[in-house]
Amino acid sequence: MPPGPSRTASLDGTRCESLIGLLDSPSRPRDASAMSLSPPLSDTADAPAPPPPLAALLALARPLVMGILNVTPDSFSDGGRFFDPAKAIAHAREMADDGADILDIGAESTRPYGGAQPVAAEEEMARLAPVLREVVKVGLPVSIDTIKAKVAAWALDQGAAIVNDVWGLQRDPDMAPLVASRNVPVIVMHNRDEADPAIDIIADMNAFFERSLAIAERAGVRRDAIVLDPGIGFGKTPEQSILCLARLAEFKRFGLPILVGASRKRFINWVVPSQPTERLGGSIASHLLSVEKGAAIVRVHDVKETVQALRVAAAIEAAR
Repeated sequence: MPPGPSRTASLDGTRCESLIGLLDSPSRPRDASAMSLSPPLSDTADAPAPPPPLAALLALARPLVMGILNVTPDSFSDGGRFFDPAKAIAHAREMADDGADILDIGAESTRPYGGAQPVAAEEEMARLAPVLREVVKVGLPVSIDTIKAKVAAWALDQGAAIVNDVWGLQRDPDMAPLVASRNVPVIVMHNRDEADPAIDIIADMNAFFERSLAIAERAGVRRDAIVLDPGIGFGKTPEQSILCLARLAEFKRFGLPILVGASRKRFINWVVPSQPTERLGGSIASHLLSVEKGAAIVRVHDVKETVQALRVAAAIEAAR
């Protein structure tokens, strides 16, 4: 599907202007060399480093689609479906063909509604080992979804370019220093050990993000390398997840890009009873409204359908 007006939708400049400022060109990285984790050798000591892959994508000033790849036997939505390495690699290629901008791979289920089985770092890396390098070869920036710095470091060595921490740098004390030393983008997600319907969830999220940003600053993580994720479904009641989406624009106060992962989440079932694989309509509705309220990235299971919805929405907006 060729790019056109429907492929572009403007983003609020306050969310990514510092990232965009790093760039000379808004071209989209499509090969491994464009996604290098470290700058190329140069005869000029003060030559500028190439822009991080996420910055280059955000400079396109349209919503980005992150495709989910779970190489786990127990993820809430598709657990076991892509546990076989060959199927996982094929699915990564399919998502790239369907229009994904980023691929997010994880080998430990975080199951937002509880019941996840903890996985040792060695097992996590063993699950990733036959898959990750091949996924990197697909040619899109790859995000490693892990709460363990050891796994993140190993994945970055294999070619991953982004760290996605569902505990927002607050669970593993080595995560923020790792992100800083590798100079890679990091997704900081809000989380709680359990939902509490009595709390002000927005206030809790603001306080959480403040703590995460303080941890990042102390470790030397560049602020313009951080993306915030409200953590839809994680440590939240369905009502609280809906409230987070409704008030998403309030998190623009941090001046950082926002990622929303509402795909197939249980709050959809709270509105319309449905199994995870029956929640496509609710997922797309949530992500379209999230983009309208300021999300720069949506993390989804159904890439083709989401890309189509975003392009059509953008075309309609462009025709006004």
